[in-house]
Amino acid sequence: MNNEKIQNFIKTLGPGILFASTAIGVSHLVQSTRAGANFGFALIPFILAANIFKYPFFEFGSRYANAAGESIIDGYKRIGTWMLWVYFIITIGSMFFVSAAVGAVTSGFLQNLFGIGFLGIWATLGLFCICVIILMLGRYQILDSMIKMIGAVLLLSTLLAFILALTKGPSEQIPNFIAPDIWSDKSIIFIIALMGWMPTAVDLSAWNSLWTIERIKQTGYKPKLKETLADFNFGYIISVVLSICFVTLGSYMMFGTGKVLPNSSGPFANSVVEMFTTFIGSWSYFIIATASFCIMFGTCIAVFDGYSRSIKRSAELLFFNKENSNKNIYSISLFIVVLGAFGIVFFLGNQLKQLVDLATTISFLIAPIIAIVNYKLVTSIAFPKDAHPKLWLKILSYLGILFLSGFALYFIWIKI
Repeated sequence: MNNEKIQNFIKTLGPGILFASTAIGVSHLVQSTRAGANFGFALIPFILAANIFKYPFFEFGSRYANAAGESIIDGYKRIGTWMLWVYFIITIGSMFFVSAAVGAVTSGFLQNLFGIGFLGIWATLGLFCICVIILMLGRYQILDSMIKMIGAVLLLSTLLAFILALTKGPSEQIPNFIAPDIWSDKSIIFIIALMGWMPTAVDLSAWNSLWTIERIKQTGYKPKLKETLADFNFGYIISVVLSICFVTLGSYMMFGTGKVLPNSSGPFANSVVEMFTTFIGSWSYFIIATASFCIMFGTCIAVFDGYSRSIKRSAELLFFNKENSNKNIYSISLFIVVLGAFGIVFFLGNQLKQLVDLATTISFLIAPIIAIVNYKLVTSIAFPKDAHPKLWLKILSYLGILFLSGFALYFIWIKI
């Protein structure tokens, strides 16, 4: 790779890292760790399946933004105003629960790092206020720079803990331990919640396109399609690798030992940090605690930003002229998301696992709708022919739609 290609890739790099940060937050630190702690390695096939079958629909967000020069939300409007309304309603219906789940986890790591568990809900309020200030002042530029630095620290520390865990081996199991049945209704419900955000919610594919467009505006460089996809694939691969690492850490540290991950956000965060330091060494506690909080902090900001951008763009297309949009829509959207999320944390903050499972399950149930529409957009006659996905990706898309629809229907059948 010559210097020019390297420079162009650096200019393109950003949206894929933001995507990885969004994924690594709750789905990895919380859900993957719980999967390993409760089921050992039994759920890895489900994690890999979710990553594989969801891949096309996230990739299509980046593909559409690069080739069409607009966000995939604009594409929803081109399909029909009804589809934009569907996306808008889906976003409104899920954003408070998703943001609350991410915020609650982030607050737990904040309280663990600074020893301010006594502040409880007020620590969460302070956290949310800081997120709002950062986004109001710097928006994408600060977010992009933060995530790259924080992500690198967490990636290296996670890989180190993973290697040391393999070297040390799993913790000793209690006598006569019997592994849970993964096909019980209770386990299936958790598996669906796990896959709901593995690597993250499919409707968040719109964020890829929004961040891709914003990155082009920031750098003034219009990347080739393969450069945009290389950036996305880089982030996606990191996300997949780390999901396996967290399952391994959860399994080696807790599976069959009789230990249970706490339900409150602060103690949960402490358990996760101790899981790392058990393998790396007690000297690393502050480093791991800082890195874990920082990646969750970055995820929290990214989630607030992603939902605010989505609401802003949807509102512009639904209620305003594209050329004469209200510049305050982003700010108003941000405050609505943050206030709604805080309200849910205020009332459900001590039920971390249930809150996360609810948010991830909602995401999984609406995934088939977004998957079908994303595929339709990048294979339509109006979409540039040279940017159409290749045959293998089209086949994987069909399989992904069947996968997402099948599990969603199975979940509904269980509940009924």
